[in-house]
Amino acid sequence: MSSFCIPRRKFLWRFGGGLGGVALTHLLGQQGLLGAANLPTGNAELNGGLHHRAKVKRIVQLFMNGGASQCDTFDYKPELIKRSGEKFDSGLTATATGVPGNLMKSPWDWKQHGQCGRWVNNIFPNIATCVDDLAFIMSMASKTNVHGPGVYMQNTGFVTPGFPCMGAWISYALGSLSDNLPAFVVIPDSRGLPYNSKGSFSTAFLPASHQPLIIKPTAPVPIADLRPPESAKFITKASEEEGLALLNKLNRDHLAQWEGDSRLEARVASYELAAKMQLSAPQVLDISGESEATRKLYGLDDKVTEDFGRSCLTARRLLERGVRFVQVWSGTAGASGNWDNHSDISKELDFIATRTDKGVAALVKDLQARGMFEDTLVTWTTEFGRMPFSQGTKGRDHNGGTFVTWLAGAGIKGGVSYGASDEFSMKAAVNRTYCYDLHATILHLLGIDHEKLTFRHDGTNRRLTDVHGEVIQQILV
Repeated sequence: MSSFCIPRRKFLWRFGGGLGGVALTHLLGQQGLLGAANLPTGNAELNGGLHHRAKVKRIVQLFMNGGASQCDTFDYKPELIKRSGEKFDSGLTATATGVPGNLMKSPWDWKQHGQCGRWVNNIFPNIATCVDDLAFIMSMASKTNVHGPGVYMQNTGFVTPGFPCMGAWISYALGSLSDNLPAFVVIPDSRGLPYNSKGSFSTAFLPASHQPLIIKPTAPVPIADLRPPESAKFITKASEEEGLALLNKLNRDHLAQWEGDSRLEARVASYELAAKMQLSAPQVLDISGESEATRKLYGLDDKVTEDFGRSCLTARRLLERGVRFVQVWSGTAGASGNWDNHSDISKELDFIATRTDKGVAALVKDLQARGMFEDTLVTWTTEFGRMPFSQGTKGRDHNGGTFVTWLAGAGIKGGVSYGASDEFSMKAAVNRTYCYDLHATILHLLGIDHEKLTFRHDGTNRRLTDVHGEVIQQILV
């Protein structure tokens, strides 16, 4: 083989790699060419579902990376406030990264909001205005108090790597709502990836077609490989046309040798999808057409709230254009700049909560104003909570015993709560709820029976909910 000739497969990847590779696996998955188990897909839109009538068409999950403190946000405990500063017999001699201190009340005040009278800490003044539309799960618990395993568990149902995240499962079950955009998109914090890096939103053993497209709305290059690099000056319109002509010839030659093999047709279609994404994706990211009122609603006029607000606005734009599952992250890996508040809760939590409060509330209100609340589900969660006593003098350590998650939108009964922690907000005391129950509930709203959504792997019918999970009927309409 001469130096000017390369194998056909290598040429295909060099010519159409990157975004085209993502599109390729998407197309192969759609056509059942990646070994996926057969599912009764049908028309899985608003009411299609897989197993029963669906109430939800699309989902946005807001993930607070680092362990958001429940006793400084949504879990109001008068006894904790009353006994703040006292020694506390927690039964622990050590915590995840330190030793138990004295009971410590929140540095901020609490107030009741809405017709439901939900107590919300003053750290969230904007989210507090939405409480009549939110259903709070006050008794979430985790099987770990370590970040990596905790993030894995809340996303995949397992504390170890190697299992698909919820977004991948939903993509696998229901497919895409759009021909121009993928089913699953992840928007990480503008400052970096979360714990476990991309492993937190892995497809694992599910077909690679269900991997997410990662979008960074504030980055100079929001989507990797969407355009040729600036250094590739040799790529011109003429060269692309010549390359396509050569690729067409190679395809015809390949078809002649492998008559009846549909995989090549899928590959050709994958490049068509990639071309569609090159046209549609920039439109999603271009917010110049948004009104000044909308931009202000999301906090784009403030440097503190701009980044997360733009992520939330981008999520809304993706949802209304047919993306089925969007995951928006707040917080990066590491012990600072996220929800992991070990040193000084008053400074660390204030920083991260202020960055997100306006964008979260804006997303809920914007979805309502646009009529999207009728078929969209919003979830707010974290990997675990924090201790009711101090770490050092002003911080809080990890606590897998209890934390808070809330849901809003389609199929959700607003202004209600489910479960409760103990009087100090240390452990779930009433209706302890795990990720399995949360996942089962979300799948139920999508028209999926979580016990029937399986994938054969290593001789086992794997599920997002493993062998657990109950739908939380009390928060559903």
